[in-house]
Amino acid sequence: MAYKHFDVFIIGSGIAGQTCAKKLAKEGLNVAIADDREFGGTCANRGCDPKKVIYGLTHILQRSNDLLGKGITTMPEYSWKDLMAYKCNFTDAVPAVTEEKLEDLNITLYHQSPEFIDQSTISVEGKTVTADKFVIATGLHPRNLGFDGCKLMKVSDDFLELETLPETMIFVGAGYIGMEFAHMAARCGVKVTVIDFAKRPLGNFDEDIVEELVKASKKLGIKFIFEADVRQVKHLRKNYEVEYLKDGKLQTAKAELIFNVAGRVPATEKLKLQKGNIEFNKNGIEVNSYLQNPTNKNVYACGDVSDHAVPLTPFSGREGSTVATNILAELNSKTTSKKKITFPPTPSVCFTIPNVASVGILEADAKNESLEYIVKSGDGKDWYNARRVNTSVYAYKIIIHKETDKILGAHLIGPQASEVINLFSMAIFKEMTAAELKQMVFAYPTWGTDVAAMV
Repeated sequence: MAYKHFDVFIIGSGIAGQTCAKKLAKEGLNVAIADDREFGGTCANRGCDPKKVIYGLTHILQRSNDLLGKGITTMPEYSWKDLMAYKCNFTDAVPAVTEEKLEDLNITLYHQSPEFIDQSTISVEGKTVTADKFVIATGLHPRNLGFDGCKLMKVSDDFLELETLPETMIFVGAGYIGMEFAHMAARCGVKVTVIDFAKRPLGNFDEDIVEELVKASKKLGIKFIFEADVRQVKHLRKNYEVEYLKDGKLQTAKAELIFNVAGRVPATEKLKLQKGNIEFNKNGIEVNSYLQNPTNKNVYACGDVSDHAVPLTPFSGREGSTVATNILAELNSKTTSKKKITFPPTPSVCFTIPNVASVGILEADAKNESLEYIVKSGDGKDWYNARRVNTSVYAYKIIIHKETDKILGAHLIGPQASEVINLFSMAIFKEMTAAELKQMVFAYPTWGTDVAAMV
């Protein structure tokens, strides 16, 4: 039986895979792409985009609550069912539209996860396929926690598809997803508990800023159980029960739904990477600065599945484009040259309310690197912007190099931290000094005007 052959076979149809496939196809290469889930990837179908739609409603609820008695006389009513229907306006069309755009470029589509047979051959949809180059862009999926009853837990996909909200929920994990969903559920009236093995949530954010978030979360009614080792989950008549070890004692918590949001891991299990001589580790597919695998140089990895990736959508697109450039250089070295991946300072945001946002180095990083730095930090809840929306949580910590006055890091919590952090991102990228940032003129009265006071 004849094998089907492609110049490039891409595994994963998220932003990284799509970007790579389109760029290669436009250059005339024979390209195929495969996905074992709906085309379009996590962000558009079951991640960032639908999450932000739900966030929009809870943002309104919080703003209304803050201004209750100050112009708002009655809290707005909401319909979770209507919200879910509205969310579908953003997600339902994604798979079909994605496939259509790929097919318009004569890209061949497969709807199954391939398995490597050897270094240049895969099996997919019962067919044997060879390719000159392979690109793995399968992203991440929820971590398998491994304890008894862990399969009884829901995952983030399930939260975004809930037809109704229960009275109680437990989130096992206090990272981005756990904290964001906890805030959404709590603002919609759900009694929420968050359990985590760490001492605090959001370990990659500034500790002082996160402490402010924890205080605000507790006022919202969220219960935290930290330094807890979950041992098992049981299904009772109505509820589920989590058993966890804390302070040397086994304890339990109950809720109608329990979610596993304890991190995500590279989605590689189905690929049989060993047969393809593809080196990988717990962080993903191993790659060099060209995003090329060291043991099978005809394999590239991009997006969240590569072992050096930061799981952010803007990075995925950049990596997908870089991989396409490098493959073109290898297949047609006369027209282009290989390119190393580079990343500018990129902000991170946890879409709780208030937002927590960060860019650049943490104060802990500055200490570990023995940098000469100063910290500008404070509470802005008495500033005009905070007072006009009647928020009680607004704080900042800015890391500045002592000798050069350059901005090294910025860490914010507040109603519009997700937007203001972009100004600090640009400042760090352009190596601006605090003095230069103070000289900038921003439209007044906007949240951006507060930047000068922070530095």
